[in-house]
Amino acid sequence: MAKFNVNSNTYIIIYSVVMVVIVAVLLAVTSLSLQERQGENILNEKKQQIVKALGENPATASYADVVAEAAMLDNNGNKIEGKSDADIFEALGDLTASFEAGEYPVFKAQNGCVVIPVYGAGLWGPIWGYIALEPDMNTVKGIVMDHSGETPGLGAEITTDKVQSAFVGKTIFEGDNLVSVSMKKGGATNNHEVDAISGGTKTCEGVNAMLKSGLEGYLKYLNANKSNK
Repeated sequence: MAKFNVNSNTYIIIYSVVMVVIVAVLLAVTSLSLQERQGENILNEKKQQIVKALGENPATASYADVVAEAAMLDNNGNKIEGKSDADIFEALGDLTASFEAGEYPVFKAQNGCVVIPVYGAGLWGPIWGYIALEPDMNTVKGIVMDHSGETPGLGAEITTDKVQSAFVGKTIFEGDNLVSVSMKKGGATNNHEVDAISGGTKTCEGVNAMLKSGLEGYLKYLNANKSNK
């Protein structure tokens, strides 16, 4: 059998093509693996934030431990049938589009609390979060907020336990009127307000708008389930 001339142009071309194909396949496999892992990390982070909003420690309590059901609501506050957990978590990635489509994700806890996702704009970019309500659909159980580029030491303080814990126990209704909870410069004066962040006025205004507009989308659902508990 004749030996293939490894020094020939044909061999060099074939060898180069084969190596390029092999490297391309390896890069594609690696990229897909990283994308899957990144997707899992994002999903886990969302679940941990939901758990934290409910006042639980994500290190000791899992999403499955505290959440009884994830559901998608329509504009009338009714459950949309046929939506999987994957559909609901995917909607969290673009809440603006989901809300515009008349679809509102909600998470119902084992203890009767509910978690509502919210999304808005801070001073330098998007802000988002999860607000948990007690079974009375009025009292704040907890809140988790995050951002993409607020100023460290100022607007970025919305991610701290100090700021978020101030919302616990506040109420979003005044009688039958949804007033939400707002961050007020100069200090809270009633049970619908918390202290604003010094030097973070624009971010606080963004939080106020985010919570009010976000909760308004769930108003029919909240009214249907609200009680005097």
